[in-house]
Amino acid sequence: MKVYYDLQQLPVFTNAIITTGAFDGVHRGHQQIIARMKTLATQVNGCSIIITFHPHPRKITSSIPGEIKQLTCLNERIQLLEKAGIDHLVVIPFDYQFSNMSAEQYVHNFLVQHFHPHTIIVGYDHRFGKGREGNLNMLSSLGERLNFKVEQINELLVGSEIASSTYIRNYIIEKDIVKANSLLGYAYFFEGFVVRGNQIGRTIGFPTANLHIMEEEKLIPSNGVYAVKVYGKCFGDKTYEGMMNIGVRPTVDGHKKVIEVNIFNFNEDIYEQKINVKVFDFIRGEVKFNGLDALKNQLKEDVNSASVILAKYPLS
Repeated sequence: MKVYYDLQQLPVFTNAIITTGAFDGVHRGHQQIIARMKTLATQVNGCSIIITFHPHPRKITSSIPGEIKQLTCLNERIQLLEKAGIDHLVVIPFDYQFSNMSAEQYVHNFLVQHFHPHTIIVGYDHRFGKGREGNLNMLSSLGERLNFKVEQINELLVGSEIASSTYIRNYIIEKDIVKANSLLGYAYFFEGFVVRGNQIGRTIGFPTANLHIMEEEKLIPSNGVYAVKVYGKCFGDKTYEGMMNIGVRPTVDGHKKVIEVNIFNFNEDIYEQKINVKVFDFIRGEVKFNGLDALKNQLKEDVNSASVILAKYPLS
């Protein structure tokens, strides 16, 4: 997959099959669109092109800055889209000027001028242009005039649920990780930098990797204990099971919020290393225990709970 950050660097595309969007999460609904793009590109001897935006459009258009937390930061989206087999990814800097283009200007001066589309594929709820004035009917009408085809992909239902970035965010916030993962099509993940904590976990037999999250817009699950797996360069080719606690640790100090991972069967120094965490299920909420002994007993139960959960998800 080739990635472009400058419209002036684009090649001249032939028989381009394009779609646009934030593609936050690259979830199963997005994957359905991508599959259709690839099929159509093969049929017309063309190429598949995804046009995405950075920062997230709602960061610019929302009245509350920072309100939108993302399922995937830009680098994660790039990795997922490359894995999906897209030919070209174009990252458009989204700003107020871009957001103020009328729907017709957006299609004529942006999509057609730079991409010469054979077909534009859109999702079931696609809107475009200033004030979201553009819709499927307008796009189809412009396609007849400007010589491109339009194809709409219906929503993807997983059971009775629509695969939607908004729904997935809500499920993660509500600690329904299993449902969120079913809509994503993979286990929700994030990257953290291992920093030094107060090492209380080590004194009770449960050492933890304390994580600093570098992407401030990344959606982090709500407070509680989760079953996770960790991987990264510092682990070599291995993936380790573990449990993660997010919260203020009310039994210990109850002030500073932390993200800490107890990695099973691992006791090496990984300070100042980046690790990736895959989240599989919620175990329990945050509780204040009557001393460290009570906490230690609960952690033993949490290890058992996490092991039972993670046994359902063998390494792929």
